[in-house]
Amino acid sequence: MRAIRVQAFGGPEVLRLEEVPELRAPRDGEVLIRLRASGVNPVETYVRSGQYAGLPSLPYTPGSDGAGIVVAVGGSDTTGPAVGDRVYTSGSVTGTYAEAAICELSQVHPLPDTAAFAEGAALGVPYATAYRALFQRGRVQPGELVLIHGASGGVGLAAVQLAVAAGLSVHGTAGSNAGRRLVAAQGAAQVVDHRAPGHAAELLGLTAGRGYDLIVEMAAHASLATDLGLLARRGRVVVVGSRGAVEISPRDLMSRDADVRGLLLVNAPPAALAEIHEALRDGLADGRLHPVVARELPLSEAATAHREIAAGPAAGKLVLLP
Repeated sequence: MRAIRVQAFGGPEVLRLEEVPELRAPRDGEVLIRLRASGVNPVETYVRSGQYAGLPSLPYTPGSDGAGIVVAVGGSDTTGPAVGDRVYTSGSVTGTYAEAAICELSQVHPLPDTAAFAEGAALGVPYATAYRALFQRGRVQPGELVLIHGASGGVGLAAVQLAVAAGLSVHGTAGSNAGRRLVAAQGAAQVVDHRAPGHAAELLGLTAGRGYDLIVEMAAHASLATDLGLLARRGRVVVVGSRGAVEISPRDLMSRDADVRGLLLVNAPPAALAEIHEALRDGLADGRLHPVVARELPLSEAATAHREIAAGPAAGKLVLLP
């Protein structure tokens, strides 16, 4: 079969399409999936470059998100997916930048017939991260005002959709005209250009000076210090992404009794993940959630996908087609 292999950490050029042996049979608690689409996430660009904690052993196949058809089930467990089922993955044993992948049962979830495979491949990391940021780490409550700071990427769009579906008032930011239009189309009541001078004052003005109860932050290295001045009393910032250090004033937190909370999806316990994917399944089935696929590329263009993610600004999820 064909798969992307990384033989050495480095730039996007290390992502090479190779012919590799067919995958082994799945073991007890595993399934083998013939992939129809594979999602690309920013974290995979950090791992590929070698600039990430807990790097995989070389060589490896990147990817955790995908969607396809179950072709084999290991062991005798009859409570999970069956051969022929449409599924999406949120995690993988062998990597999803490939024509097939082995996944643990806990990483595989039903994909409704109403969802395309490319949409399924856009679910795993972005939607699980967004749900955990809003409801598990952010503990957002009915009636609260939410800001999604950097809302045009995969996680940001997922957060807007999930928050709107929950009946929350949502504002967003994005750095391009196309991105702002896309965020507004997902239901954000207000969308601001976070590259514009004075955007923080504009955001605060949209709240009549009250501030936001919850801010979901995609680039803390650039915006966390500003976020703290945008919080309402007892407000929270959930940090989803950061590419470096930042200097803040603790007084902004103290004066508001506010919190900054970190999030790394791999830290979510099994019960939290089960809650997340049950909610995502229901949202897909009833049409409240509809993943935005920015672009579909052949598997051979994985390096192009990584370059586009690095270049930004994002406008949805990039998907590879094996």
